[in-house]
Amino acid sequence: MKHVKLLQYNIDVNIPMLKNAECIVSKLEIMPTIPLTSEMNESSGSDHFLYIYTSGTTGLPKAAIVTHMRFLLASTTVDKLLNMNENDVLYNPLPLHHTSGSCIGIGLGLVFGTSVVIRNKFSVSHFWTDCIKYKCTVALYIGEICRFLLNAAEKSGKNDSMSQHRIRAMIGNGLRSTLWKPFQQTFNITNIYEFYASTEGNANMVNITSKEGALGFIPRFLSFVSPIKVIKCDKLTGEPLRDPNGYCIECKPCEAGLLIGKIIQQNNIITFKGYLDKESTNKKLLHNVLKSGDVYFNTGDILVMDDFGYYYFKDRTGDTFRWRGENVSTTEVENVIQKVIGLDVIIYGVSIPNVEGKAGMAAIANVDGKLDFNNLLKDLKKILPRYAIPIFIRIVSNVPITVTFKLIKTNMQKEAFDINHIEDKVYFLDDGSSTYVPLTPDLYSDIISGKIRF
Repeated sequence: MKHVKLLQYNIDVNIPMLKNAECIVSKLEIMPTIPLTSEMNESSGSDHFLYIYTSGTTGLPKAAIVTHMRFLLASTTVDKLLNMNENDVLYNPLPLHHTSGSCIGIGLGLVFGTSVVIRNKFSVSHFWTDCIKYKCTVALYIGEICRFLLNAAEKSGKNDSMSQHRIRAMIGNGLRSTLWKPFQQTFNITNIYEFYASTEGNANMVNITSKEGALGFIPRFLSFVSPIKVIKCDKLTGEPLRDPNGYCIECKPCEAGLLIGKIIQQNNIITFKGYLDKESTNKKLLHNVLKSGDVYFNTGDILVMDDFGYYYFKDRTGDTFRWRGENVSTTEVENVIQKVIGLDVIIYGVSIPNVEGKAGMAAIANVDGKLDFNNLLKDLKKILPRYAIPIFIRIVSNVPITVTFKLIKTNMQKEAFDINHIEDKVYFLDDGSSTYVPLTPDLYSDIISGKIRF
């Protein structure tokens, strides 16, 4: 049954549980004849359907509002984009408190009756065997899932589970451009549909052509009607730059800038409900952007659009820091180090007393302690400019992440390189010896006192 009235998805569901409780396989039956109650009749697409809390990587989690229309839009877009039919089976390894895991992973079942396989927790070793066992044809992902699967394949070599699956398409967000083609080739995935969206935001788009590395596509000839814009901003603060008249300045193709989405409250598709907390909601609004009286949602993300209308992620405002007069993108440095050593890493800027800017620091998950600092520095010098190479390295047992694999940097930024409060080993890039050396109490004192010059 493909046609379901709004708000009529309080359906009867029969979900047989597997004996090992690792997965739930559900075939949801739509019951279009269920009578609407008086309360449901009075509801509308703009009413609150559920609240999804933000991950809290940069502050306390906030309850983002998801309306009925937003929930239906997410599932309907994926259903039409992937041309889903009654024979498709969706594999959902994402937590249900994640927007994709719920609005897409559960939404397709609730709204369209799609068969859904739900794993209670993502597993590298079970991903492809699950897909084979339950004859899945479409799978959800977030970028780090793809990286984990690819790393596992490189370590173990190709096996039957990588070639016997029936996955014809995957949809999600956060797939690194450097992993895109290797992932497709390794697992023989024809179509990858990367999208850009946030739980609370209205600046949503999707890469409908599976173009490598792009997170969205809006043809240039439609850009004048698109509510999505990229504007010039201060790369460090993320604050929009304005012209002499006080209006924001749109970026040209191939020019990185701040992504924003126009808000029209009367339009349920591009409206902005924000959070339950009004103060948090107001902080995301930009006023008088391109003309007097208009309002836009500030995504906080730096993107770049090419000449054809494909969009690519560059950085997150607030993650960029300045060192030696240059802007350092934490995302770019993290990508490089992960590619060089194959280990999880977090990059952030730390302050040094009486030194302008922030020095780069890397927290690297190196459990076995076999990291070769000399080879690491040698490789980094080949790829990164001198100012982008981390000055400090902290060896940790694991990098702090959310359940959806987002990096949590707040506490490490506060601890910086203070070995008086850090139990982990910290290393310092010594210019004299051109290598990383252990950060001793004496060396730490010399850095803090200014004896060591930068």
